[in-house]
Amino acid sequence: MSIDMNDRAAVEHKLWDDIERHQTGMLGLAEEPTLQPMTAFVERGGERLWFFSRTDSELARRIGQGREGMFVFQQRDLQATITGHMSVQHDAARIDKYWNAVVAAWHPQGKSDPRLTLICLDARDAEVWCSQAGPVTFAWEIAVANARKHEPHLGGRANLHFH
Repeated sequence: MSIDMNDRAAVEHKLWDDIERHQTGMLGLAEEPTLQPMTAFVERGGERLWFFSRTDSELARRIGQGREGMFVFQQRDLQATITGHMSVQHDAARIDKYWNAVVAAWHPQGKSDPRLTLICLDARDAEVWCSQAGPVTFAWEIAVANARKHEPHLGGRANLHFH
């Protein structure tokens, strides 16, 4: 899909669509180099991502009352880093809303587990890269770039600011 990287609404729409469709990325604190795979649930209205966790998990403990966090997401034609404020919240309504068989497998004590909680990433900024080339175009652009000694033209980058 060709996307105008100068069209903020189109880039934002693609970002949230891709995260909703594929969900898994790497989540962690912005100032620490360690990230862990987590499943994201998108709340577009507030530009928030929600993640199931336990109150006694290392990440939830490090977040404490709130810290700056980041979510790194990558698919074939879109890569993004989303940053913002992270907090631990026990929100029964959202737990019910996002609960599914995959979540249940990771939380065998169910929704009533007193350690079950959510991590919220309130997105403030995102760096988004979109590659608009299929395999043939990619190969062609790489060959041309090497022959002409310039970078390939395979997509673009956008900065999104939510709040």
